[in-house]
Formats: sequence, C-alpha cells, structure tokens
Amino acid sequence: MAIVVAATGWAAAKRVSLIDEARILPSEHPAIDYWSAKPTDAVADLQAKLDSGEITLEHDRRFGYLPAVLKALDVPISSQVLVFSKTSFQAVRIVPRAPRALYHNPEVAVGWVRSGDVVEIASLDPKLGVVFYTLHQAESTRPWLQAHTTQCIGCHLGPATLGVPGLLVRSVHTDRSGTVHRARAFITDHRSPLEERWGGWYVSGKHGEQTHMGNVTYERDLWPTSLLGSESDNVQSLYPYINPYNYLSPGSDIASLMLLEHQTRMTNLIVRLGYETRIALSDSPAATSLDELPEKARNGIEAASEELLRYMLFADEALLDEPVRGSDDFKADFEAAGPRDNKGRSLRTLDLDRRLLRYPCSYMVYSKAFNALPAPAKRLIYQRLWQVLTGRDESPEFSRLTTEDRQAILEILLATKSDLPAYWRG
Repeated sequence: MAIVVAATGWAAAKRVSLIDEARILPSEHPAIDYWSAKPTDAVADLQAKLDSGEITLEHDRRFGYLPAVLKALDVPISSQVLVFSKTSFQAVRIVPRAPRALYHNPEVAVGWVRSGDVVEIASLDPKLGVVFYTLHQAESTRPWLQAHTTQCIGCHLGPATLGVPGLLVRSVHTDRSGTVHRARAFITDHRSPLEERWGGWYVSGKHGEQTHMGNVTYERDLWPTSLLGSESDNVQSLYPYINPYNYLSPGSDIASLMLLEHQTRMTNLIVRLGYETRIALSDSPAATSLDELPEKARNGIEAASEELLRYMLFADEALLDEPVRGSDDFKADFEAAGPRDNKGRSLRTLDLDRRLLRYPCSYMVYSKAFNALPAPAKRLIYQRLWQVLTGRDESPEFSRLTTEDRQAILEILLATKSDLPAYWRG
C-alpha cells in the first residue's frame, strides 16, 4: 500500500533467481502466525507510546499527521518521492498534478495523498515481514495506527514480493490521468537498468545522457509526453507543474528512488530467509542445526541465504554509465545515519558515479529484521559473507568486488556489527 503495487511484468535479462520466487510461503504457519501474532515493528512501538501517553502526535493544518508521523518514525522528509500512477487504494485522488508522496527509511515507508483520508504506512516487522497500517487524518485526541493488512496483502504477497508479505516498486506506462496502460511493466530494484525505471513517477536530479521512464505519460500509441514542458530528463525542479507548497519537499529525488528500489527486494529476501528457516525448524523440532533438517528444507534455506548474499553484495547491480546526482539534503540525511568505523567509513556512503554505494554491501545488514534472523540462517549468511570478503570465495558471481572493496567492507562490519562470529576476528 505504501509502495507501488501489483506485478504484471518483469524486467528482462536478469539472472535466474536461486529461489522459486513464485512459491507462496504459508504466512499462517504457526512458526509465523502473520494474521494473529502481535507485531513488534516500529509502528507497533509508536502506537504503544501513544497509548501510554509517552508521546503525542501534532496535527498540521495542511498535512494532517504526516509531519508528526515522519518525525516519530525517524523518516527524513528529504526522502520524498512522488508517484502519479493510480496504484494505491486512494487512486481516485491521484493524478499527475497531485501525485502521491512517499517517504522512507530502511524499515518504514509512509505514503500520503493530498486531501486523502489516511496516512499509509508499511513497516518491516522482525519476524512477520511487512505489516500495513493506516492513520486517519482527522484530528483526534487518540490517534490510532490501525492495522490494514487484509486490504493491502492482496498486492503485497505474491511472486513480486518473493512469496512473503513484502514491498515492491513498479515502473508502468500511464495516461495523462495516471491510469495504467496494459503495456509492459517492470518490477524494479538495483538490478534494473535506468531505462526500465520510474514509469509513473516524477524524478528530480541529474543523470546525464542516461534515460528513464519518469516524468512522462503515454497515450494510446505509447508515445511519451513530458509532464514538465520541453524536458523530462535531468530535471532539477518540478515547479511549476508540482507546487512545492503542496508537499513537504520540492522534489522527487533520484537517489532516494534508487535506494527505495534497493530496499524493497532486500526487505523481501530477509523476510523470505526468515520464513524458510522458522518454518523448517518448527516442522523439525528435534533439529539443532541446518544439517539435521530434511534435505528439501535445508536446500530452501541455503538457496534463500545465497540469493540474499548475492543481492546484499550487489553482484548483479546495473552499473551507471554516467554519474547520478540527487539533492544534497537527502544525501546528508541518508549518510548521517551511519554507523561508521574508526576511519569514518560507512555502508551508508553513496557513490552514484558508477554504482549506488561506495562500499557495495547493503546497509540493511543493520536492520532489526536482519538481526532477528534465526540463528542457523544468520550463521550461514555470516559464514558465506566472511568467505567472500576474505577472498576464500573468488567465484564469478562476486567478481565485481575488488580486493579493496572486500577489505573495506570487512573492516567496516568488524567495527560496526557486534554479533559477528569469533572467527571473523581471528
């Protein structure tokens, strides 16, 4: 709900996944209990603080509870991206002149529509996967972040989310009203070339001669028409088509879009590995290690772990032909979150010259969901990560990682992750 939804097409030429992405894992399994268990995600924590009176949410005259929710959930305003395709349950209010705004950090995405009834929130629970909420915009003495999973899960649980409750970013062809054409669509992440990205989205920032699908609509012959006058590429300002008075931030930042795309599949892969492992261990209660699990279950966990490893190390990242530049505000907000080693290095340092990150290892390794992975799965991930970073695994899948990259990532993780196995420090 807080991320563009529904999957009717896939980008071409991507490596075949190691997991069966069309297989839907049983979210109702007792080891998961998605529908009945009490969430422990950031939004559930926020509601508990509201109920106890520890904090309150200030209601804004123009934006309702949006600014207060972003502050309470530590979601930067500078992360704003704007989507004008009618791909939300508030679709009737979404048109190119009034796009939906999305804000995000690695564990929460918040959606807002002008004159909408609710703020939409998708939050990553450490065990359950992505949980969905709404907050009514009418001022109240007791704001209630209502679980809204039943309505949202129809689009957020399927092959496009790897068979678990998750997130996705979709690039589509829309007409001038924001209605999606029945033309080819793309589910996008950091593996997608820029020319397949951002159909139905506004994009502000510089990207040189590289092209994308943003800032345009498509009529019946699917010929693109710019929404921003004579230009649709390398647009620094969306004004006057989008009035900055109507939004918390003036743009739809290209770097924020790229990080959002990375986070969606990374989120789904973490959740998928957690589901595979929790279900397998529950079904084989006598097992104390992966080796004691049935072969099918063990193979599923190992495949999910390896797919996660390859994605978190950007093995299949679509490299940039030219530098990309977004807003200084978003870059500063994103990089400030750290953590950093004693040399000042961080996995949250952007590159944007040839690739997304300066040190190609996902910063979502610090997420609560990653940290909460069942012990056998985490041991496997850490073992494989150590093998790659120390050069013991020099397989072609990781050939883009230079010796310098591997050493830097290893040192950053050693300085910033307290739960690494002892052999990492040997």
